[in-house]
Amino acid sequence: MNAALVRYATMAAQSRGRLHAEPESRRRTPFQRDRDRIIHSAAFRRLKHKTQVFIAPQGDHYRTRLTHSLEVAQIARALSRALGLDEDLCEALALAHDIGHPPFGHAGEEALDLAMGALGRFDHNEQTLRTLTMLENRYAAFDGLNLCWETLEGLIKHNGPVADPLPTIAALDRAFDLELGKFAGPEAQIAAIADDIAYNNHDLDDGLRAGVFSTHDLDAVPHVAAVLDAVRLSYPDAAESRLVHEMVRRLIGEMVEDAIGETEARAARAGPASAADIRGLGHPLVAFSQAMREKERALKAFLFTHMYRHDSVVAQTDRGRIVVKELFEIFIADPHCLPAEWRAGAQTTDCVANARVIADYIAGMTDPYALREHQRLTGNIVAAP
Repeated sequence: MNAALVRYATMAAQSRGRLHAEPESRRRTPFQRDRDRIIHSAAFRRLKHKTQVFIAPQGDHYRTRLTHSLEVAQIARALSRALGLDEDLCEALALAHDIGHPPFGHAGEEALDLAMGALGRFDHNEQTLRTLTMLENRYAAFDGLNLCWETLEGLIKHNGPVADPLPTIAALDRAFDLELGKFAGPEAQIAAIADDIAYNNHDLDDGLRAGVFSTHDLDAVPHVAAVLDAVRLSYPDAAESRLVHEMVRRLIGEMVEDAIGETEARAARAGPASAADIRGLGHPLVAFSQAMREKERALKAFLFTHMYRHDSVVAQTDRGRIVVKELFEIFIADPHCLPAEWRAGAQTTDCVANARVIADYIAGMTDPYALREHQRLTGNIVAAP
């Protein structure tokens, strides 16, 4: 259980419930049950073989979607504890936020969206909702995991209000009124900023480990270079790998402390009395200071240029795009190539529905499985960079 919560925290005892009514647990809060259902889902397990930046088979030490999600959850819990919010809801949101990602990261998402074309959009946020409400079929009484309103609302609106919802989100909103025009509750905002903290700093760590840039290149990011200089001054005889880990640790700590301070200052000015007040503020409660936002932008710009657009990373992502595109084309042309449990849903006269089934199937693939299926169905191996 959480310690004493601030008055604007999301209160588990006041949850708006689930789409399908269930008896409450005697041992766990609704948000603890959601977290546990997410952890036990097949979709969560598959994240261990889905790309974060580097294609998983390239190395065992780089982040995957699973390890990234665990790191986001740790940061989210630390933030929520410091701010007096519900840790369990924060953790559930952090663990589930990337479940809708297809294989090969954002490259796979872009390829699947292009492949769908006029037959519909593909968006990993919508796919997270489809997975959790429709595709994860573990329970006899309902489809999906039947998560709480607060968990679903937080996942859908973690980037802010949704003005033009995609079909699955719009349908759930009609059934469950997710207040799409408002900001999410405070715990969802915590999970979102924890995601930013984790991927910025851990991509920096992975990029240095992979050698796509060096510590000398960090002079282009003054606040990162300053932290590294301070670490070197404190530990002049330490190995370079230890210096990098210490630098990343301190950078994360700075961002966490900044987010706590800025959020507390905003809460003091706004005086919210409930989570509903947070949703109605018209702007985020949880945020970095202006100075930290500028530092974060500088780090993101550096990573975009030196890592995400590095030749070796682009070669890997191009490989993933080819695999996803060709798998979709094979299945749309001949649904008999799908596994039996997916085949019937893709053999209707509704082309849009067929495409959605195929997109659901491909989105659930791990990187290695997608590569194996592509080779099995085409006889070709898409060469690694």
